[in-house]
Formats: sequence, structure tokens, C-alpha cells
Amino acid sequence: MKLSARDAPAYFRKPDPAKAGLLIFGADAVRVAAARKDTLAALLGPDADEEMRLTRIAATDLRKDPALLLDAVKAVGFFPGARAVLVEDATDGLSDVLGAALGDWQTGDAQIVVTAGQLTAKAKLRKLFEGDPRTYAAGLYDAPPGRDEIEALIAQAGLTVSADGMAALTTLARTVDPGDFRQTVEKLALYMASETNPAGPQDIAACAPASAEADLDDILDVVSEAETGQIGPILKRLYAQGVQPVGICIGAHRHFRRLHAVASDPGGPGQGIGRLRPPVFGPRRDQIVRQAGRWGRQNLERALTLIYETDLSLRSSSPPPARALVERTLIRLSMMRDAR
Repeated sequence: MKLSARDAPAYFRKPDPAKAGLLIFGADAVRVAAARKDTLAALLGPDADEEMRLTRIAATDLRKDPALLLDAVKAVGFFPGARAVLVEDATDGLSDVLGAALGDWQTGDAQIVVTAGQLTAKAKLRKLFEGDPRTYAAGLYDAPPGRDEIEALIAQAGLTVSADGMAALTTLARTVDPGDFRQTVEKLALYMASETNPAGPQDIAACAPASAEADLDDILDVVSEAETGQIGPILKRLYAQGVQPVGICIGAHRHFRRLHAVASDPGGPGQGIGRLRPPVFGPRRDQIVRQAGRWGRQNLERALTLIYETDLSLRSSSPPPARALVERTLIRLSMMRDAR
């Protein structure tokens, strides 16, 4: 069965011990490793290695000796408790071996946990785990951690964060790699170990990576989601990286044209997203559908008009201060979404 991007983090924190297996795949190796670590810790507990309830098999070793997997799945341990077999860096070439082991799997056998890199929708590994009701497949795409994932990391670290601190962490999650963000939360927990007050924006800034960079999609997303208060900080990082106001304007025009195309489809945003070229996959697909539905065709037409007027002003013979003009436009756009 397929785990959606929304449901996957919750499953990693509380996996089903009665399932035969789980496939975790994605282009970000750090994110896949973190999900694998959380899943095994929740499934087996803290003493799995010492009690020999976890067997690790490298993909290269399994290719040389396919019997290793089934032997480990069927092995009876000396200690009570759940058991698991971890196969790392798997590819489609191991789908037959994994399929045979899953075919022989019975209740009480070790659960098979597999990690892999990016897999296409037609990949044999994905089809194997998505097509079996006893297994799950979870794809981790190149998207920032969601609110639930951030709150889970905070809880694991034993942190208390203020409302402003949560806003700062949410912004930071959009600007650094998931692995760097997890390390920042862990560092913040140590930083706040002797403090009684909740962690605030200043504390997060002290622990954030010095090289935290923003991406153009970050500013477009906070505008589309009407998160007006985050526009200024992200703009500062973009400008510090050398991004020009006219580039932000061009990116906004491209993004809102795409939302308009999705929202204007006669079949609704759900069908409109399927007509985009190039196609959009993963959480980004769901995000665009949600944004297009919230904005609506009329508001998106007003937004495109405002962006077009801003672009003309930037290219005029006597342009106003470019940064101030673009920031004002983005703020007006974010406030326009819920206007009727």
C-alpha cells in the first residue's frame, strides 16, 4: 500500500508491527536515513541491536547471496520482542529477492524494512510494496518538513517553543536541507537545556546554520499561502544571495500563471493539475491543487494583473525603488487570496 506524504511521518513514528514490510525511498539520502531511524526505533525499541533483534543486510551482499534475506526473516531470536531485517540502498534488481521473501512471510517473522533512492512510479520495488496489502511504500520528496513533522521533531528533542519561535522554525525548515534542520533542532535542545523559557526566534537564530539560504519557491509559497509575516525575512535572504527583484517578479508571474491554469480547468483543480506541462509530482502537486482551489480563478486573474503592472514599473525608464516595490506587491498578493 502507498503511504501519502501527509501520512508517512506519522507512520514512521508509530509503525504497524503486524505488517510484513516497509519501503522508504527518495532522492534525499539524509531524509530517508532519518525516516528509517525513526521507524526502527519505534518498531523495535532502544535495545534492538544489543538483543540482536535487528539484522542489517547491504544490497551488495544480498545480490551475492539472496538466501541471506529469507534466513534472517525466519530466524528465531533469543530475546522476546519485535524483529526486523533492514536492507539498505536497494534497487529494482532486488525486487525478485524481496518479492520471494515477502511471499514466504508469515505472522511472527521479522519485518522487512527497505531503503532506496529515487524511484519512478513504474519501478518494480514500488509496485512490489505498493501492491501488497501487507506492506507500505513511502516516498520522501524534495519538500520542506510539514507542521506535523516539525512538531514531532520538537517533541522528540524535548523542546518547548513559543509561537514566534514556531514561526521562525517553519521559515527555517523551508530554507535548509531536512538533515540540517533536524540537526538544528537537536542543537537547539542542547542550547535550551538550562533554560526555563520557551525557545524564541533569537534562540533559533543562534542555532541556525550560518549558510541557510532561501529558494525562490519559498517566497512564492508563503505568498500563495497568505503567510504575510514571513515575506520580509525570506526576501532578505534572497537578496543576500544575489537574487534580483525582477527575477522574483518573473518567478511570481510563472507561479501564478500555473495556478490560474489549474484553477481554470473545467474539471476543477484536481483535473487541471494533470494537464500541466511539465507535469508536477509528489507533495508539490497537492500543494498546487490546494493553492489553486483556495485562490480561485477570479482572484488569480487579479493577482496576475498586479504582477504584470509591477513588472512594467520595474522595466520603465524611471522605475521606483525595486525592492520596496516588489515587497509591497508580494504583501498585497498574500492579502488578496481571501478577498472576495
